[in-house]
Amino acid sequence: MSRAKRIVTELLARAGVGVDGQRPGDIRVANEEFYGRVFRDQSLGLGESYVDGWWECARLDELFCRLCAAGLDMKAREKFSLVLDAVLERLFNRQTRRGALAVAEKHYDLDNDLFLSFLGTHNQYSCGYFEGTDDLDAAQEGKLDLICRKLGLTAGDKVLDIGCGWGGFAAYAAGKYGCSVTGLNISGNQIEYARRTCADAGLDVDIVRRDYRDLEGSFDKIVSIGMFEHVGHKNYRTFMRTVHRCLRGAGGFLLHTIGSNVSVVGCDPWIRKYIFPNGMLPSLAQIARAAEGLFVIEDVHNLGPHYDKTLMAWNERFQKAWPQLAPRYPATFKRMWEYYLLCCAGAFRARSAQLWQIVMTKPGAGQPPCRAV
Repeated sequence: MSRAKRIVTELLARAGVGVDGQRPGDIRVANEEFYGRVFRDQSLGLGESYVDGWWECARLDELFCRLCAAGLDMKAREKFSLVLDAVLERLFNRQTRRGALAVAEKHYDLDNDLFLSFLGTHNQYSCGYFEGTDDLDAAQEGKLDLICRKLGLTAGDKVLDIGCGWGGFAAYAAGKYGCSVTGLNISGNQIEYARRTCADAGLDVDIVRRDYRDLEGSFDKIVSIGMFEHVGHKNYRTFMRTVHRCLRGAGGFLLHTIGSNVSVVGCDPWIRKYIFPNGMLPSLAQIARAAEGLFVIEDVHNLGPHYDKTLMAWNERFQKAWPQLAPRYPATFKRMWEYYLLCCAGAFRARSAQLWQIVMTKPGAGQPPCRAV
């Protein structure tokens, strides 16, 4: 047995993962070069070798739940190249205006049909709220309504949605609560879709192509759903100052973001290379430091377990939609996306990643409903 095979096998066993075993989370190796690749490139090598078909697993979500629960995701950060990457993150701002466009161009500007094939009726690319339901569409509507109620939205409110995606929240807040909504985005595909669908529905929604740093105007309520992961630690304070500048005195701000249990300045190398360039998960400490002196943090609600369910539902729909998508993409694309969706599901299941809804107000403002249930 090679040194690489021995070490990789021992690390997997430490997480309760067998090689060529019979449990759902065990792996089956088809190419012996797998061990050397994982030993050399760790997380990046694990993901790339899966996409290349070097190994299989009946339940990728269970595999990653075990790996994350054993702390192997954090151990991988000890490699010199990743330490160097973290140093570069501290020295340079990778989430400049140009850097922010990289994720739009690589990920969000993919064919709309791909995303809309699995996201559901409200086109929400963030977790649903599976309270009293197992249905994805109902869970996403429940999430949207939960956000509206936490902020106490009322007819006539002027609302800003930073990172509005395909316009799902904007359409919901305008349609159900009678708000006037401005949606901010930098993804061309998403902007075109959101503008068209909101206009066709006759909703009071304005979708604007603009970086959050260039925001102008004032708003009664502000939300940001699943966008803060692209802001980067060097810009957290700038983001909060922007929201503070644009939020009217008595208004509320809800930040809906994936988060890390520890403060880091990097991202999983495979996710960063193939899915979200320049992505970064904030910790509560980083968010609190960025908000200090600007906002009162009224409530922090952890919806992490709901993201596990959301990702599993997305993968199920993605698999069903694949026959229609297959003519547009190579087989490796399917493996890349199922790996992405299921490894993230495992991370949330292991409680390695969190999803926070954080309600904030300016000092002196009245407390909004916050934990609306």
